[in-house]
Amino acid sequence: MSGHTVELSHRAMALLRAVAAQRVHMSCSCEPDLFIDGVACCDQMTAHELARNGFIRPTVIGVVGKRVPAELTDAGRAALTERPAA
Repeated sequence: MSGHTVELSHRAMALLRAVAAQRVHMSCSCEPDLFIDGVACCDQMTAHELARNGFIRPTVIGVVGKRVPAELTDAGRAALTERPAA
């Protein structure tokens, strides 16, 4: 993540909480899609932004298109602790 602050929406925070709860898989891609409890996330633009801005990442490297568990990065964990859950 670059040195700028990213304002996270309530939906982005909810996605981070789902990742923290180990309920999320992501597709291996340059613009990964998220799947929560096996269902495609309704806001893939936010999912892409979370990955692009370094809040989430795949737990393992996989083949393009494969779904792997998602995990929080240090930035994702910090975002959850800095802002109270809504």
